[in-house]
Amino acid sequence: MIPVTTLRNRNVALFGLGGSGLATAQALVEGGANVTAWDDNPDSVAKAAAAGIPTADLHQIDWSGISSFVLSPGVPLTHPKPHWSVDLARAAGVEIVGDVELFVRERRAHAPDSPFIAITGTNGKSTTTALIAHVLKASGRDTQLGGNIGTAVLTLDPPKAGRFYVVECSSYQIDLSPTIDPTAGILLNLTPDHLDRHGTMQHYADIKERLVAGSDTAIVAVDDSFTALIADRIERSGTKVVRVSRRQPLADGLYAEGGHILLAHGGTSRPIADLSDIQTLRGGHNAQNAAAAIAACLAVGLSEDEIRRGLASFPGLKHRMQPVGRKGHVVFVNDSKATNADAAAPALSSYDRIYWIAGGLPKEGGITSLSGFFPKIAKAYLIGEAAAAFAATLGEQVPYEISSTLERAVAHAATDAAGDARGPVAVLLSPACASFDQYKNFEIRGDAFVGHVAAVAGVEMLIETNG
Repeated sequence: MIPVTTLRNRNVALFGLGGSGLATAQALVEGGANVTAWDDNPDSVAKAAAAGIPTADLHQIDWSGISSFVLSPGVPLTHPKPHWSVDLARAAGVEIVGDVELFVRERRAHAPDSPFIAITGTNGKSTTTALIAHVLKASGRDTQLGGNIGTAVLTLDPPKAGRFYVVECSSYQIDLSPTIDPTAGILLNLTPDHLDRHGTMQHYADIKERLVAGSDTAIVAVDDSFTALIADRIERSGTKVVRVSRRQPLADGLYAEGGHILLAHGGTSRPIADLSDIQTLRGGHNAQNAAAAIAACLAVGLSEDEIRRGLASFPGLKHRMQPVGRKGHVVFVNDSKATNADAAAPALSSYDRIYWIAGGLPKEGGITSLSGFFPKIAKAYLIGEAAAAFAATLGEQVPYEISSTLERAVAHAATDAAGDARGPVAVLLSPACASFDQYKNFEIRGDAFVGHVAAVAGVEMLIETNG
């Protein structure tokens, strides 16, 4: 845990006592702050009180004595309207911050030279974050991984010299981090997302821009208009900018071309990494992720050889285009995190011949947007509530069966793929659906897929399994 010493002996109000909120409250108490915490959920308040966190309804406290208000990133700050606790803090003139802001203050106070890499963007954040952390760890660096990727940032080990931090940041977290100052900040892309919480696309982009604008080195993927403008704007303000691209050669920066990442300077480029044989980094989207990761690792002092070794051994992000098993010319891929059609597209674009397991609790729009990938699909195995609707969309374009269950789909797909003589094939779980009709979450669905793959005779598992 990182004790929040920068608010020692200060009166701090906190709202939001979910997983990260409770961790933040504990870090504040550990650091010596006088905390008053609350939540709209009585069960969360009771859990916090049982953990020794002082609780009280924030309507009832004296805000004139409050130094800082710490808000959980899941609670609305601006749109569709500010939460009532935000209104109280603003009326009292109290600063509003989140857990990432508390982390950056602790780093500045205790180990300002400890390398800090922060990653944001609409898509690809988690893979890029995990890739950077893996490369750092593989090189022997003391590496801490957290943030929006699933580990609350204040539960990491405290800042000290030589300790590297890799932190995934959502727009909500950045909005609550007014002084975020990474050694290397990454902005991957911007497409409309979370507009219910940010109001407009421009406001969403402005929030994302703050992360790279405050960085010592800003790494910006410039394949969309918003990010290209951001790169130009912050460079004019004096920030060092490294551009990356998956679609176009660059005079300066890193870009993808023919399975390679090239490093360009002054109009001259050279290959710096070969991704063509790295199964966990297939596809153009992963070329962008890898280019950004390479730029970040160079910015914090890794050698090119250390980076290449780390890339080659990357096991992939669990449940995201994760190769989990192999049998002859068949690779089994867990992409359970693809819970809608847009999320399934990268995996479908990355393999040439696919035995596709799809379905679950359907999302609006179904899979019609994926029709361009249908020629790649040798056969589809449809499960869950979406099976009938997906079958209607596939029609006569793609052979399919209604497998109903994931276990049956894996068994049938494995048999069919093994008999396919048309070269390398993938048995791909990329459901394009939520899991809730059959599984509690996509993680449990993905773990079930791995278990069913392990039960297929003759499969060599590429990851560790539980029993």
